[in-house]
Amino acid sequence: MENKWEMLESSNEEREKIWKLNRTFAGDVWFRFRRKPTAIAGFVIILLLLVFALLGPKFTNYSYSAQNLEVVNIPPRMTVYEAPDHSGYMYITQALKVVWVNKDGTLGNQLKKVREDSEHSMTIYDCNGAEVGLYYGSKPYVMADPATRVIFSSRKIWNKSYIFGTDSLGRDILTRLMYGTRVSLLVAFVAVFVNLVIGIVFGGISGYAGGTVDVIMMRIVDIISTIPLTLYVILIMVILGTGLKSIIIALGTVYWVDMARVVRGQVLSLKNQEFVMAARTIGSSVKTILMQHLIPNAMGSILVTVTMLIPSAIFMEAFLGFLGIGLQPPLASLGTMCNDATENLRSCPHQLFIPALVICLIMFAFNFVGDGLRDALDPKLKK
Repeated sequence: MENKWEMLESSNEEREKIWKLNRTFAGDVWFRFRRKPTAIAGFVIILLLLVFALLGPKFTNYSYSAQNLEVVNIPPRMTVYEAPDHSGYMYITQALKVVWVNKDGTLGNQLKKVREDSEHSMTIYDCNGAEVGLYYGSKPYVMADPATRVIFSSRKIWNKSYIFGTDSLGRDILTRLMYGTRVSLLVAFVAVFVNLVIGIVFGGISGYAGGTVDVIMMRIVDIISTIPLTLYVILIMVILGTGLKSIIIALGTVYWVDMARVVRGQVLSLKNQEFVMAARTIGSSVKTILMQHLIPNAMGSILVTVTMLIPSAIFMEAFLGFLGIGLQPPLASLGTMCNDATENLRSCPHQLFIPALVICLIMFAFNFVGDGLRDALDPKLKK
């Protein structure tokens, strides 16, 4: 039988050669980044939060500031009582008012009060022409037939009008969460952008100049670092007053010190490299060497530092809002929502849990992305 296979010629050089797919630097970074599941998960969470904060308010029927005192502190999942004619349900609010609930879980208006029956510890309401009684003689409060004292059957249903419930002023928590996430992300991104510009310029000049200039500039950084950041931000907020602009200015004037140290360290390690000496030889200016040679080569460490500063700025904004010196009502941020929820922590813990969960998601997501970028941009891990 004729042999149809032929042996290809090969040399020792070809046997030793390691074949691999050629990738650009960006492609190589993305290849290593996507191989880390936590980094991809963090990236997806950030995208979802951005869509939730930017596009979410366009699909809601409520305003972040609109109050409806008839539906105060309504939870996402309600305990309701069957109406006498079985056409819907009745829900008892914390203010001992009775709200009509449709079969599909949407809320209606409050039932009209008929009279007070103090002898039997009941408040009588009109429900579609029939009298129903709110019995407040024991807890939990129940709905019963005033004549027979028979308690109506109860069940738990989801709140379809307010998916995350309402707060102490009857405002939709979901809508306020959208705006609060938007404000928190806006503050973080703007503050970090300011920190990025100041930190790169300050640290780059300090590292490249060296000598006395470096000593003086770093002592300025040390002086700022000796003051606790929280106290420094609070003092600036007290001077400038409360508001979104004051928060951005306060964070922008403090958080750049870490970025300046990182950039200075990178510039010190790169400024004596051959490519910098070549740029000096051909007469490149200091600005050109910094912005076109040193800073781009230090961008890996800069990006990692930025992703770590964003959750820190969000946490600081939330902390200021929780202390009551952040945004003022009716504006919403994650911190102010947590602050508002403390008044009803025992009766409505979900009002605090929901914004706190979003803060945790944001911080975990950016930390995961920063960890993934650190590994992806590390040349020692390149294989």
